[in-house]
Amino acid sequence: MKWIKRLCSFIFLCLFLVVAFMLWRGYGDCQDALKKMSVQQMGAQIQAKEDYTTLDQLPKDYIDAVLAVEDKRFYKHPGIDPLAICRALYNDIRAGSYVEGGSTITQQLAKNQFFTQDKKISRKVAEMFMAFEIEKVYDKDTILELYLNSIYFGNGYNSVAEACRGYFGKEPMEMNFDECTMLAGIPNAPSAYNPYGIFTKDQTSRYTAVASASIQSAGKSGSGVSKAAAGDPKDGKSRVFE
Repeated sequence: MKWIKRLCSFIFLCLFLVVAFMLWRGYGDCQDALKKMSVQQMGAQIQAKEDYTTLDQLPKDYIDAVLAVEDKRFYKHPGIDPLAICRALYNDIRAGSYVEGGSTITQQLAKNQFFTQDKKISRKVAEMFMAFEIEKVYDKDTILELYLNSIYFGNGYNSVAEACRGYFGKEPMEMNFDECTMLAGIPNAPSAYNPYGIFTKDQTSRYTAVASASIQSAGKSGSGVSKAAAGDPKDGKSRVFE
């Protein structure tokens, strides 16, 4: 029995050392990134965009859809969501590969503005530390605005305003429910869920999931995105619903 206890102690010690090393490495990467650009500088750069869009310039349906799909507990967590991380870890273990990250909106903002897209544990830890730094500086509404004004929507569109004008030919506040749910689903995989062209089954499923989550979160009903697959391409390019 003693050798079993010693083995367990050794395994626990090894795990502790690995975790400690990753935390040390991630914290160091976070501090290195902050030396190159502060959180305030990051925010100022995004807010300086000519088409910077505030939350009151966006439809509530769109905001509800984004939160329902990307970060349901955005207004409740301190920058990271332990529940989402545990769920992602469970799904990754089941899949035997990295299939889900469990990143919050704040973490995604940190990753996109300060780090690379490498799927490394050390980068993920650095992203978490940076999320805490961002939450220290900005309130939740501002963080959500910064995210929506800097996330990539595909086809060269790097903000919600650019994407809305490019895909739908209108200002963000003019989006209808279907367009809101469609746009909310694009950043998750811009190349896979590109509104230009014919919808595949995967695209339709994604938009349907966005709509369902949005409706459930907001406690409302809508036309949904099932019309997406049946609608005619607008101007021969994008399947949009009026």
